[in-house]
Amino acid sequence: MGVGRFDSLLLLSFGGPESSDDVMPFLRNVTAGRGVPDERLTVVAEQYELFGGKSPINDLNQELLHALNEELASRGHEIATFWGNRNWNPFVADTIANLKSLGHKSAVCLVTSAFSSYSGCRQYHEDLERACGDVPDAPDIHRVRVYWDHPDFLGAAAELLAERRDAAGLSPETPVLHSAHSLPLSMAATCDYQQQLNEAASIVNDLAGMSGPCEVVFQSRSGPPSVPWLTPDIDQRIHELAEQGQRELLVHPLGFVADHMEVLFDLDTQSAAAANEAGIKMVRTPTVGTHPRFVSMLIDLVEEAAGLRSDRPSLSKSGPQPDKCNSQCCPSPTRPSS
Repeated sequence: MGVGRFDSLLLLSFGGPESSDDVMPFLRNVTAGRGVPDERLTVVAEQYELFGGKSPINDLNQELLHALNEELASRGHEIATFWGNRNWNPFVADTIANLKSLGHKSAVCLVTSAFSSYSGCRQYHEDLERACGDVPDAPDIHRVRVYWDHPDFLGAAAELLAERRDAAGLSPETPVLHSAHSLPLSMAATCDYQQQLNEAASIVNDLAGMSGPCEVVFQSRSGPPSVPWLTPDIDQRIHELAEQGQRELLVHPLGFVADHMEVLFDLDTQSAAAANEAGIKMVRTPTVGTHPRFVSMLIDLVEEAAGLRSDRPSLSKSGPQPDKCNSQCCPSPTRPSS
């Protein structure tokens, strides 16, 4: 049993609350060590209450894990699969302890984050290391390479973009706003996040047969207004495009792999309202989710990490990401002292 040297597979994600009672504890976990007062978290909690206090992310991860199991079986792989989160049940530390108790020695890890940044990459490494450090003789965990430039991630995104464009009756010349989570400028300055997003957006547009303008915009910023974050903000950009006479646009959540809260609220609720107010027809494309090409790609990466394939495809100018990030990659941000 297993895939090469791996006897188990770990799907590692961000996590989300399951009920209203979970929301504030979850948000405190997410912001631990940042000195964010409950008054500010309450504003975010109200967004979750619009959806009954339950984030869709856990159900989406269950669906992805099911799809991964089906893909593994179709390739003849028999391997135990597990799921863990950074910020809510099942916590990754508990999952690592479960792996150990069941006798697993070597796990391959898939992370539900495609791009490189501290919060989207290195922090997952740190949480894995911390969880393993708390479990004596913990299994060896090997994370697959960052996959933002993989042909099947970008190809799946392009297929979904083209399908939604055609279903909405929009032209290939329609402008595309490729949206991603904003970061503090201090964090963005120490990683390749913006560069990766800009290159990925251009590739997706080309693959989808789009001939109009495209740009990367940002959403979901948090923190005090005095701290500068990446711009342009998507809602502000929608209003600017309306002032320039634009009446239709596509919004593609490039920076996300599932339709979780930051897609459902920030895009489908807030940005949709901004577009309606501005008189723009906004069409939002799906995330890759459980798209067959995306699921197949993830298992390709598992086989790659196991030494069962060596093709390492990439569409970026820099080529495929290394299996292990260097020690200077996406460093932890320096936070102001309270």
